Amino acid sequence: MKQSILDKYSVPVPRYTSYPPANFFTDSFNTQSYIEAIKASNTQEPEHISIYIHIPFCFQMCYYCGCNATLLQDKNIVNKYIEALKKEMQIVLPMLSKNRKISQIHYGGGTPTSQPISVLKELNEIILSKFDCIDNPEIAIECHPGYMSEDYWKALPDIGFNRVSIGIQDFDEAILNTSHRKKSRLSIEDIVSWLRQKGVSINMDFIYGLPLQTTESFTNSIKKAIKIRPDRIVTFSYAHVPWVNPLQQKLEGIGLPTTSQKSELFDVASHILNNAGYESIGLDHFVLPDDELYIASLENKLHRNFQGYCTRRTTGQVYAFGVTGISQLANSYSQNVKDIPTYINLINKGKPAVLKGYSLNKNEQIAREVISTLMCNYVSYWDEISSLLNITTDDIKEAINYDTNLLNDFVKDGIIKYNDKHIRILPEATPFVRNVAASLDLLMINTDKKFSKSL
Repeated sequence: MKQSILDKYSVPVPRYTSYPPANFFTDSFNTQSYIEAIKASNTQEPEHISIYIHIPFCFQMCYYCGCNATLLQDKNIVNKYIEALKKEMQIVLPMLSKNRKISQIHYGGGTPTSQPISVLKELNEIILSKFDCIDNPEIAIECHPGYMSEDYWKALPDIGFNRVSIGIQDFDEAILNTSHRKKSRLSIEDIVSWLRQKGVSINMDFIYGLPLQTTESFTNSIKKAIKIRPDRIVTFSYAHVPWVNPLQQKLEGIGLPTTSQKSELFDVASHILNNAGYESIGLDHFVLPDDELYIASLENKLHRNFQGYCTRRTTGQVYAFGVTGISQLANSYSQNVKDIPTYINLINKGKPAVLKGYSLNKNEQIAREVISTLMCNYVSYWDEISSLLNITTDDIKEAINYDTNLLNDFVKDGIIKYNDKHIRILPEATPFVRNVAASLDLLMINTDKKFSKSL
C-alpha cells in the first residue's frame, strides 16, 4: 500500500473483539442485570457454554502488555483470589441449565501458568463436573514459557488441556529483554514434541511492532516457528495504549517502529507464512489447511468471541470468572471489577462482582452481526444476515452507518468492493478491515472513546 494510504488509515479505531467495544460499557448494567441475563441465556443462542478464567498474576511485568495483570508477590492474596474464583463458579454455574454443553474453556491473564498444576486441575474439575461437553471441546490455556518446567508442560494434557498458546512474542532475546520479557526456559522444539505426543494442538503467539524489531529479525523469528510447525501462528499487532498500561511509556523512550515499518513487518511475515503453507485467518491468525478455522472461513462462517476466533461448532455464550473477566451473553456483556481486593470482597458476599456491562438493543444486535462477520470473514452478505436475524436488507442498512460517500472513498483507495448484496474487503487490504468496520458503526460518530491505531 502507498504511504499516503497507510497514513490516512493509521487512526484510532476499535479492535472489535466485541460489539460494542468494552469502553462503551456502563455501570447502569449492574449485578442484578447480570443475574437476569444469565437466567435468560439458558433459552438463547448460542446454546453452548464457553468459560473464561482470568488469572491476573505475572512473575514480571512485560512492558508491551495491555492486559489486566499484576505482579505475583503476596501468596496470601493469590490463595484468596483462587478461592474467590471457585466461589464465583459456585454462584454462577448453578444458574445455567444442566442440558447445555461446554464447548470451550479458556484460561487467560496475566499468566495462568503462574499457578501450580494442582490449582488448574481443581478449577477444571469444578467446571467439567457440572456439565457434559460437546465432542472435542476446546480446553485451552495461555502459557508463558519463561517459567515452565518439563513436568509442568507434560502435566497440562493430563488435567484436560487440548490446546496451548505459547507466548513466544519474538525469538530474538535482545528484543525480549527490551520489552522486559523472559525467554523460554526450555527448548521450544522439545516443548512442542512433548505436547504433540499427547495430542495437544499448539498455537505460537508473536507480537510485531516492538522496539528493535526489523524485517530481518522478525523474518528469522517467523521462519524458526515455521520449522517447528505449530498448528496455528498468531501475529498480534502491538497496541500502544499507555493510558491503559503506563509501563508502555518505557517503550516510547526506546523507539517504536513507524506505521510503514510496522506494516512491512506484518506483510513480510504474512508472505513467508503463506508460502510455507499456512492460510490467513482473520486479522492476525495463520493456520494449516486442515484447521477447522480455515474450513469455516472458506464458507464465510468463521466466528469469534472474547476467546478469539472459533467456529459455530465451538462458539458458546461466554461466562467469565475473575477480575476484569467479560461475560459475552446473547444480548449483553458484563465485566467484573478490576481490583483484586474488591473482587475478593464482593465474591465473598455471595454475589457476582459486576463493575459494568451493556445490553444491546435490536439495531445494535444487527450491527454486531454485520461487523463481526466482516471482521472474521472480510465479507458481509446482506441476504445471509437477513436470513439469520429474520430481518430485511433495509433493516440492516438502518442499523448501521451505511454511508455511500464513505464506502466510495474506500473503493477509491482500493480497500473494498461493495454492491446491493455485500461489502467485501479486498485481499491486499485486509489490515484496514477495522477502519471499514468503524465506518459502519453508528456508535463511532462523534465518539470521545479512546482506541489503539489500526496499523
